[in-house]
Amino acid sequence: MNTRTILSCVVLCLVSGSILMAQTNPQFAKANQEYAAGDFKAAIADYEALVRSGQDTANLFYNLGNAYFRKSDFGRAILNYERALALEPHPPEAEANLRIARDEARALELLPTSSERLLAFATVNQYAILAAIAFWLTIFAIATLIFNRRRSAFTFSILSLSILAAAIVPIYQLSHGKTGRGLAIVIGDNVEARLATADNANRVLTLPAGSEIQIVSQRGDWIYAVLPNNLHGWMPANSVEAVRL
Repeated sequence: MNTRTILSCVVLCLVSGSILMAQTNPQFAKANQEYAAGDFKAAIADYEALVRSGQDTANLFYNLGNAYFRKSDFGRAILNYERALALEPHPPEAEANLRIARDEARALELLPTSSERLLAFATVNQYAILAAIAFWLTIFAIATLIFNRRRSAFTFSILSLSILAAAIVPIYQLSHGKTGRGLAIVIGDNVEARLATADNANRVLTLPAGSEIQIVSQRGDWIYAVLPNNLHGWMPANSVEAVRL
C-alpha cells in the first residue's frame, strides 16, 4: 500500500471532525464537497478564503493540508498540518499525515532540545493557564497573610509562587524553542540558505519543501533563521511561511 493510499484512508477521519463546522459554515461544507469530488484546486481556494476570514480551526487547517497533499504541494501540506497541530496537539490523524508528507518531500526537521522534549507533555497555552491560576492563588494567599497573618497562608503563598515559577520557565523555553512563535515551513522547492543577503553568497544548506526553520530576524526581503543540522543562514522571506498566524 503506497503513501497516497494510506493518506486516502486517513483522510476519512476528517469527516467526523468537520461535521459541526460544516453545519455552521456553508463555504466549509462546499470546500469539503469539492475535495470529495476530486476538485482539489477549488477546495484549496475555499479553504484558504476561510483562513483569510479568520476561521483558523484545527479541522480547517487539517483539511487544507490534505488538499495540498493531493496536489503534491508538500510544503504547504506540511505547513497546514503543523498549523492544525499547533491549535490541537497530538491528534493521531494529523500527526500521521504530517509524517507521510515529510517522507514524500524528504523535508528536514529541527531537533528539539532535551528540555523541550521533557516539557512537551503540555502546550504553551496549558502552561499559561497553570501560571494564571498560580498567580491568582498567590495574590489570594498574600492578601490572606496580610489581613489574617496565618502561618498556613505564608506556606500557601510560597507554594503558589513555586508553581507560578515552574509554569513560567516552560512557557519561555517552549515559546523560544522548536515549536515557538518563530517556527516556519519552507514552501518553495529546494530553497538555498546562504551566508549573506545575496543570491551569490555562499550556500549553507539546500532545504526541500516542507523543511522546518526558526525565524530569528528579518532584513528587507531576507530572513535570518535557525536551520536543521544546527546551522544558520539567510533565506528569501517569500520562500517560507510562519506556522503561527
